Amino acid sequence: MNTEQKAAIEQEIEQLKKSLTGNMFTDMDIRDRIHNLEMQLNGTKPMDSHFDCIGCGS
Repeated sequence: MNTEQKAAIEQEIEQLKKSLTGNMFTDMDIRDRIHNLEMQLNGTKPMDSHFDCIGCGS
């Protein structure tokens, strides 16, 4: 992942964080999207999984 892609993901995360309302049910989809973007940014995947996000369902 190059620096432009990282910057775009970081910017999208910031925009999503600004749109959080504090209502757990309303924010659930937004938080899921933030989680997925942070996993992409950090190169994280579920333990013992060859697949990105198949193990946790995100």
